[in-house]
Amino acid sequence: MFKQLRVPHTLVLLAAIIVLALVSTWILPSGAYQREGRAVIPGSFELLEEKTRLSPLTLLTIVPRAMADAHEIIFFVFLVGGVIAILRHTGAIDAAIGAVLQYFGHRVNTLIFAGMLMFGVFSASFGMATEYIAFVGVLVSMGSALKFDRIAAVGLMVVGYGIGYGCSLLNPFTVIIAQDIAGVPKGSGMWFRGVTAIPFFLVGYHHVLSYFKKVQRDPAMSLMHGVEVDDQRSDRGDYPQMNWRHALVLTGIIAAIAILIYGVGWKDWYLVELGALFLGLGLFAAIVGGVSPDQAAKSFVSGASELTGTALLIGFARAIALTMEEGKILDTVVHGLATPLGYLPAELSAIGMLLIQNLMNFFIPSGSGQAYATMPIMAPLGDIVGVNRQATVLAYQYGDGFANMIVPTNAVLMGILGLAGIPYDRWLRFIFPLMVKLFIASSIMLIIAVRIGLQ
Repeated sequence: MFKQLRVPHTLVLLAAIIVLALVSTWILPSGAYQREGRAVIPGSFELLEEKTRLSPLTLLTIVPRAMADAHEIIFFVFLVGGVIAILRHTGAIDAAIGAVLQYFGHRVNTLIFAGMLMFGVFSASFGMATEYIAFVGVLVSMGSALKFDRIAAVGLMVVGYGIGYGCSLLNPFTVIIAQDIAGVPKGSGMWFRGVTAIPFFLVGYHHVLSYFKKVQRDPAMSLMHGVEVDDQRSDRGDYPQMNWRHALVLTGIIAAIAILIYGVGWKDWYLVELGALFLGLGLFAAIVGGVSPDQAAKSFVSGASELTGTALLIGFARAIALTMEEGKILDTVVHGLATPLGYLPAELSAIGMLLIQNLMNFFIPSGSGQAYATMPIMAPLGDIVGVNRQATVLAYQYGDGFANMIVPTNAVLMGILGLAGIPYDRWLRFIFPLMVKLFIASSIMLIIAVRIGLQ
């Protein structure tokens, strides 16, 4: 079934949604809410006397205008991509992950816990995901030596980074952008996300560990049973050994994370300041890591170019909301969604938002792109149905982050599975029960967030 599934490129899906948005300006009535600042005033929706119909030529101008409108995040993406490439070139990240895998190699429970935690921290802090593809060979090799099947070995990484994304305190690609669009203070609600990250992580850890132990007791229970793969037995992964340069670079990364938390949480930093922080980290890493200026420049350009697709997705996603705003139908759509949800308690409306965000991740697997496509609608929708904007951001964060572990449109996930030789249908059987657990846990956390009026 899944082998026959052919999903269009994400850029094609976004382009189709832009066309649909433009056609909708010809069909849907123009309307508007009254606002106090960014917040929608419930019950203030009115249809506009003058109907706005956008020209088909708008399709040719809306994308470059949207790219210009989202220029800060687009250039920030390029900067982060370049700096991460420099960090990777120093070998510090590879050495850190390799050292964890090697040190805990014969203490499986601790290995799974420490490995998941490390992948989760890097994803939660720097939005790392694509970079993990390079570690598939290391995990498969070590997993084979420790009698892990490939799903358990890869699950350690994917579940770690997926939960890291979903529970991030300050992921600059997701949480910060969504909070800015929603008009809530950047970095706010950090205490709630930090406290609730613990049970989410433990749920993921228990899921991976339980599967490993089940396969360890009876290898026939492996979901990879019957799948022919090349067994790569090795007691040592192909990663650099930790040295003093790596230690200094890792110290710089830890310091940058601390400064990021302080700057966003207490100094109201955003993309310009965060971009400066990442540039400083890149320069520091290149100097102490022994990377020549020419090689640092090459790595920076290469890393930035790898995120060109992400940058384009952000621009196209912003074009959706911009089309609806200019056609005066964004509030009409919000009103249409709010009317049926208005009959539900605010807690159930929040769960409905979570479900929508999970589904949207199938079409827009880019976290930044999904924020730009959905938050302009979800934030005012929350105002109408009684869901505070912080809880609306939380619904986006959970839906985007956790769904990265299952949607076949996620290029990173499919790349990891392909390199590990794991068929998608076998992975689905492993990850789907975890997704159910995380959805239930997310729903509970959203209900709490709504009831306490999380700010």
